Amino acid sequence: MQVYDELVARGLIAQVTNEDEIREMVNNGKAVFYIGFDPTADSLHVGHFMALCLMKRLQMAGNKPIALIGGGTAMIGDPSGRTDMRQMMTKETIQHNCDCFKKQMSKFIDFSDGKAIMVNNADWLLPLNYIEMLRDVGAHFSVNRMLTAECYKKRMEKGLSFLEFNYMIMQSYDFYMLYQKYGCNMQFGGDDQWSNMLGGTELIRRKLGKDAHAMTITLLLNSEGNKMGKTAKGAVWLDPEKTSPYEFYQYWRNVSDADVLKCLRMLTFLPLEQIDEMDKWEGSQLNEAKEILAYELTKLVHSEEEAKKAQESARALFGAGAGDGSDAPVAELSEEDFKDGQVDILTIVHKAGLAASRSEARRNVQQGGVTVDGEKVTDIAAAYTREQLQTGLLVKRGKKNFKKVIVK
Repeated sequence: MQVYDELVARGLIAQVTNEDEIREMVNNGKAVFYIGFDPTADSLHVGHFMALCLMKRLQMAGNKPIALIGGGTAMIGDPSGRTDMRQMMTKETIQHNCDCFKKQMSKFIDFSDGKAIMVNNADWLLPLNYIEMLRDVGAHFSVNRMLTAECYKKRMEKGLSFLEFNYMIMQSYDFYMLYQKYGCNMQFGGDDQWSNMLGGTELIRRKLGKDAHAMTITLLLNSEGNKMGKTAKGAVWLDPEKTSPYEFYQYWRNVSDADVLKCLRMLTFLPLEQIDEMDKWEGSQLNEAKEILAYELTKLVHSEEEAKKAQESARALFGAGAGDGSDAPVAELSEEDFKDGQVDILTIVHKAGLAASRSEARRNVQQGGVTVDGEKVTDIAAAYTREQLQTGLLVKRGKKNFKKVIVK
């Protein structure tokens, strides 16, 4: 099976500008393609992970990736899929985030010997002259057409700022510059970027009289239609300091039965034939499929050693009640959490990130869903001393959420 057909079979492709031409380019290693990453945080997250996997697949087939870091577009902020305006960041913060992205991307993409390149759109966007930009680029964009774009719809409900309105023009200009500088003939991105990507192909056609292509990736949604990669604590990060390898493993181990096969197809590099065999699995066999998913993705992001450690820890903790929690993710309490030398169970559950609030922690305890070192706790007034927390307490909420809680 050629690479384009494999992408289709894995359910990765959402929309394309010209399927026949894109298939021919991708299958024959003729695609010089880019994916943009706006550095809105100091780590990539699961949402970026799918794009990185796609870049890796296409590079393995002989195509050349361009990782575009949005040091310039991050000064504005992408309005796609948002109901509020993104927080403005300083140039120093953006640069720090760009540096973090570069380090993480190198785990997935081979940048040696010109096999891939990494560029920052700040290099051409920040020096732009406003009047020249309006005359040279702005004249090619229809406001009426832009207002119908999917990427602006949610922001229109609360008020789309003129700052954000320019984002489509900036992204289109990126494609135009990459086409000229590096021969970039294709852009990939999430399905919510379709309007922005078409803007780029149209600008290249109008300014240069050339054809460029766009292909969107299916958004990673769960069976309920929500974006995957979010937990009660927030995003699932690729940085082990923000989301530990164990927490990363557990996120994928806990996906629903309805989502595990889809995730295996879209995110892992396991042969499709092997995944298709799992389609026949049911009941407890689906738990094995989830283990395979969690192991493969943790190996990709953090290393095979970390994947083995996470798997062994999970099996120990959720197996026959064995395991001392030594490899469990750690939550630290501070001196301010103690009153008269003790800390109550509600504070522990809340501060450990096992409940979003004290009231939610109270419900969890009252309903018998909390254990400490294997003992069920139902008394909301239960408290623990600083000495007990020196070596750590293994606190579990439900069957699959737990932390080793210590005092700093």
